[in-house]
Amino acid sequence: MSGPDMRLNGAVTMYPPERQRAITQLLVDVGGRVDVARIRAELRVTPETVRRDLDVLERRGVLRRVHGGAELLPATPFEQALAARQAEQRAEKLQIAERVIAEIPADVVVALDSGSLSYVIAQALPSDSQLVVVTNNLPAARMLADRPALKVITLPGTIRGLTTAAVDAATRRRLETLTTDVAIIGVNGLTAQRGLTTTTPEESAVKRSMLRSARRRIVPVISGRVGRNSFCTFAEVSEVDLVITDSGANPDVLAELATAGPEVIVAGSTDKSGR
Repeated sequence: MSGPDMRLNGAVTMYPPERQRAITQLLVDVGGRVDVARIRAELRVTPETVRRDLDVLERRGVLRRVHGGAELLPATPFEQALAARQAEQRAEKLQIAERVIAEIPADVVVALDSGSLSYVIAQALPSDSQLVVVTNNLPAARMLADRPALKVITLPGTIRGLTTAAVDAATRRRLETLTTDVAIIGVNGLTAQRGLTTTTPEESAVKRSMLRSARRRIVPVISGRVGRNSFCTFAEVSEVDLVITDSGANPDVLAELATAGPEVIVAGSTDKSGR
């Protein structure tokens, strides 16, 4: 990975993955199309840097290069870019995050998975929280590092650009040496029949290792992913202690999940499907 780019005034700015997330978020914010001049002004980088980042994002299927700029593609194979996903069901994610935090005791070790919902949960942690957070979620690790009460342990491994997460054999080996109190595991799909699913074998293997490291396993999931399956199964529903979702989830599917084993909570609601 190349080093950080330099601001036009000489101050150090972001690493390439951070710039690429910022470009994707800018595309989301402005309605899907932006020109190079706007990106330069927002990020304060050179035209050459903008072109390199746009080339990378185009190869990943996040955007399409157009004359003078770029436009966001409606979707990528299997999943959207992280910054685009952060805008998906934002209000519901905040409700889920608050409910997840209510389930975390003080002074414990938390394993935090990659993904946009996990990042929202990290953002919502109280500033005086005295947790130890073990994570492969690099944006979350960087953000949490500014909170002196927290201890952050970043997992090693090769970084997958689309999710900005460490996902390889080194990540799994490190997790296998750890015992955590609570694991917060993200999914791309969740059904009683196929269990917990995600998009790639590499992500699947790391999620499996993170789940197995923990005494208590929590799956926060937005309703748009409940009742659908992704590519790779990494756990059965019965291996989970708690599923937290939002009110948009199909009640019949939630009942099936609860019957399979875990407690199921609808964030922001007094309704709960129990074991």
